[in-house]
Amino acid sequence: MKSLMEWFFTSLGTVVVIYYGVKLFLFSRMLLPKRWFPLPKSFFLSMGEWAVVTGASEGIGRQYAFALAEHGMNVVIMSRTKVNLDKVAREISETTHRMVKVVVADFTKDNIFTDIEEQLKYLDIGVLVNNVGMVPSTVPRRFLEEEDLDQIIMSVINCNVKTMVKMCKIILPGMENRRKGVILNIASGVASIPFPMYSLYAASKIFVERFSQGLQAEYKDKGVIIQAVAPFGVSTRMVGYQQINAFMLSPRDFVRSSLQYIRAGDKTYGSICHMFLGWLLLCIPLKILHTEAVFQGLQNYVERQQAEKRCSSVIRDA
Repeated sequence: MKSLMEWFFTSLGTVVVIYYGVKLFLFSRMLLPKRWFPLPKSFFLSMGEWAVVTGASEGIGRQYAFALAEHGMNVVIMSRTKVNLDKVAREISETTHRMVKVVVADFTKDNIFTDIEEQLKYLDIGVLVNNVGMVPSTVPRRFLEEEDLDQIIMSVINCNVKTMVKMCKIILPGMENRRKGVILNIASGVASIPFPMYSLYAASKIFVERFSQGLQAEYKDKGVIIQAVAPFGVSTRMVGYQQINAFMLSPRDFVRSSLQYIRAGDKTYGSICHMFLGWLLLCIPLKILHTEAVFQGLQNYVERQQAEKRCSSVIRDA
């Protein structure tokens, strides 16, 4: 009996050591993406002639469009404001000398995808970046505190969920037929846990993550890479252009980092610092995170940041 117990605990200990050893090895690879997940210089152009980026008039989407053009691809940039898109198109064309096609679309609306499909029909699309997204309010609020809640629900679902699914429906068949292509679906680090005060937004982004992972399992044998990218802080309009620091990255730095992880799996945080934030968030018990004190502290912090931003803006204008 004693020898049986010794064998059991020895075997259990060996399994635990191997399990965590493998996890540590996989984690360590993320620290050196260029070594473990190298991409040939011609990787993106080898996927196809064109890249499509939604929500490309500013922020992360704009930087993805620039980065893919710098890798030699022509780009289709999509958003709802033509003036901003035209400006970005000129900048990309003048900087990279690549072709840029502008498609104006308000992704919060219904019945826009027939026209989009028609405009993309004859393009050899190798990369799709589903970046467009919206948050109901930059200031954290309880679900029922949002004004015009019915409209917000429809807009968030259309923009964050429906658009990604429909764009995959439009572009994925061509990638499957050619047996190559890359789809990057931009999720969010806050969706790593149930995230109160941003409940609707976080829930929409966990859909992005799960849909992407399921789709990758279905199509990885077809030569298509489908990945959810889940950043935390990136200084864009969505977070009130917060000050850039070690964890609040600029859109340019985040995009450059995230493109190094394309071969790293069906989900990445896109950067080392955001990977650590994701690990830390998962380590904190939900009983601590889901307390009134944390809710109020989060709300006060965001409101204070926005007030400081407005104050500094007034000082500069004066």
